[in-house]
Amino acid sequence: MTMTIIAGVVGLILGGVISYYVWDKALKKKKNKLIGEAEAKAEMLKEKKMLQAKEKFIQLKSEHEKYINEKNQRITNAENKLKQRESTFLQRKEELQRKVKEFETTRKEVEVIRENLSAQMEMVEQKSEELDKMHKQQVEQLESISGLSAEEAKAQLTDSLKNEAKTEAMSYIQEIMDEAKMTANKEAKKIVIKSIQRVATETAVENSVTIFHIENDEIKGRIIGREGRNIRALEAATGVEIIVDDTPEAIVLSAFDPVRREIARLALHQLVTDGRIHPARIEEVVNKVKKQIEEEIIETGKRTCIDLGIHGMHPELIRLIGKMKYRSSYGQNLLQHSRETANLCAIMASELGLNPKQAKRAGLLHDIGKVPDDEPELPHAILGMKLAEKYKEKPLVTNAIGAHHDEIEMTSLLAPIVQVCDAISGARPGARREAVESYIKRLKDLEAMALSYPGVMKTYAIQAGRELRVIVGSDKLTDKEAEELSYDIAKKIQDEMTYPGQVKITVIRETRAVNYAK
Repeated sequence: MTMTIIAGVVGLILGGVISYYVWDKALKKKKNKLIGEAEAKAEMLKEKKMLQAKEKFIQLKSEHEKYINEKNQRITNAENKLKQRESTFLQRKEELQRKVKEFETTRKEVEVIRENLSAQMEMVEQKSEELDKMHKQQVEQLESISGLSAEEAKAQLTDSLKNEAKTEAMSYIQEIMDEAKMTANKEAKKIVIKSIQRVATETAVENSVTIFHIENDEIKGRIIGREGRNIRALEAATGVEIIVDDTPEAIVLSAFDPVRREIARLALHQLVTDGRIHPARIEEVVNKVKKQIEEEIIETGKRTCIDLGIHGMHPELIRLIGKMKYRSSYGQNLLQHSRETANLCAIMASELGLNPKQAKRAGLLHDIGKVPDDEPELPHAILGMKLAEKYKEKPLVTNAIGAHHDEIEMTSLLAPIVQVCDAISGARPGARREAVESYIKRLKDLEAMALSYPGVMKTYAIQAGRELRVIVGSDKLTDKEAEELSYDIAKKIQDEMTYPGQVKITVIRETRAVNYAK
């Protein structure tokens, strides 16, 4: 029993010792492993830091080298400048030394010349004294012979020469004045003729009718529409009279306003090409074409300024210049007339030694007052001048615009040039036709008179002024008031206007009900 206990105790002790030894060994192994891992991490961290330090060093080195290179470059540039200045200085020094030498040589030559002149002056004085003595002797002899003193003879001679000189001078002055007048006339004619010859633009008279060609006569029926509703919608939207007659493959568009005719022509072209022709589509296409025409007007203005070499023009003036394409002056296309006047002004200004660019600018803008639609009660020259002043044109240009019909005083040579060139352009054979201008003015006055009534939205004069269509708002006038408006307009036209034949007034009051299915 005792032995068993002893053996158990010894076994426990031995087990504990063995366990301790095994545990200690395991701990040492784990410790060594951790130490190894820590050393490996430390080595990696060390390498990483070393790599970062190397990169930083390389970056700093690169920046330092860049800075050194820039500094060296600046030093080199400074040295080159200094060398250049030194070279220039040396050249100037040599030039100065050369000039000093030349001056010394010249000074010596001058001294020699001065000595020679002094000797010659002494000789001249001696000879002068001798001549004076001889002159006195001759004068005394002449006085004794003539019985007159020298002063009396001189006075008589002076009076005689003075009268003779005065006669000759007056004759000479008259000859010079006659020659100057002839030369001035000749030069002026020469400048005008040169200008006309160099700007030989073709002229064409504006009409109030546009022919729209179609492929076949079947399209006419589609344009007219059921019970004529398509053609009525087109006329109401554009203000153009559309004449569909027996003329083969053609429709006539009649209106005094070229812009309206162009809108109607383009709208018809799009409608016929598309094939869909009905009132709603007509209104949509007309509105679209109006925007296109506005864009084309601006583009025309820009192209005109570029062609003439005019820059810095205000956008609103460019738009008004483009609008000239659709305006006429006594039947002459206004844009063509203004371009021609601008070229004439530039040529004439160059011949006279003035600024051709300013002259060209004034010539292009001289009739700008004819373009605005509102047309206030002002002469077009004054209105054009006010527009030019509003859009910051120079005083020389504005004065030339305002004075080209003598409404204001001319303050520069540019104004008479513009006046003369305007007359030259308008005086070409066939360039203008007074009847067209008065006809267009009568139709515009007719439309403006009707438009002045309350409730009137649009007015269109058609059939060469024999019919006036007045479109009123259905929410502003009743049917009874529309009838009264038609009577009032007819009475006012009859009392205030002069016109051939009779004028038919048609008041259109259209009611529309619009809704949307969603």
